[in-house]
Amino acid sequence: MQRSSYTGLLIALLVLGSWALSIVLLMQWHVDLKNPLVYLFILLQMHLYTGLFITAHDAMHGTIAPNKKMNDAAGFICTFLYASFWYPKLYSKHHQHHNHVHTDADPDYHKGSFFSWYVRFIRNYLSIWQIVVMAIIFNILKIWIPQQNLILFWVVPSLLSTLQLFYFGTYLPHKGEHGNKHHSRSLPRNHFFAFISCYFFGYHYEHHDAPWVPWWRLWKVKESK
Repeated sequence: MQRSSYTGLLIALLVLGSWALSIVLLMQWHVDLKNPLVYLFILLQMHLYTGLFITAHDAMHGTIAPNKKMNDAAGFICTFLYASFWYPKLYSKHHQHHNHVHTDADPDYHKGSFFSWYVRFIRNYLSIWQIVVMAIIFNILKIWIPQQNLILFWVVPSLLSTLQLFYFGTYLPHKGEHGNKHHSRSLPRNHFFAFISCYFFGYHYEHHDAPWVPWWRLWKVKESK
């Protein structure tokens, strides 16, 4: 197993800082639904939200920094900002996925249609308390921020991001049967598409084969295959 360096911490701060800067600016932006930039910014925010979750995922594998407290702090911050997720719960379930992939004990696997699998996936991780916290934050923020901005650039991108993460990071890699030890498949080699689709997590076999490799180095693992 490779030991992580502090480069991962710098990249995590870059992702977190990009999300923070973007959302602060968009909360102040005058929205005109006829402006095509609105929809471009929604997609940008979706991508940055996915980056928050992928950063938290790296924290779960200890690849942000050699210091465990730094990894856990990054995980707590990113999962809370993403959608008030409780990091220890995600940590436990994610490692359960790695340890029991493609079995009944795998919280991310489901023998069913895309829709039923997605619903099960969300129900596995979403809690009533999380919804309550998000509702409270939303109602506090709308005192100072236009509700339209909150919905378009805070709520909608995070919801779209769950679809992005599920489709490219769970459904495509694990659906059906696989003739390999990790019960997963990978996207064909295309580093640009792999990055914009899900921060290289379409290279999913490579992630399961080398879970100590951070997202920003997964393309190198793909190159080595």
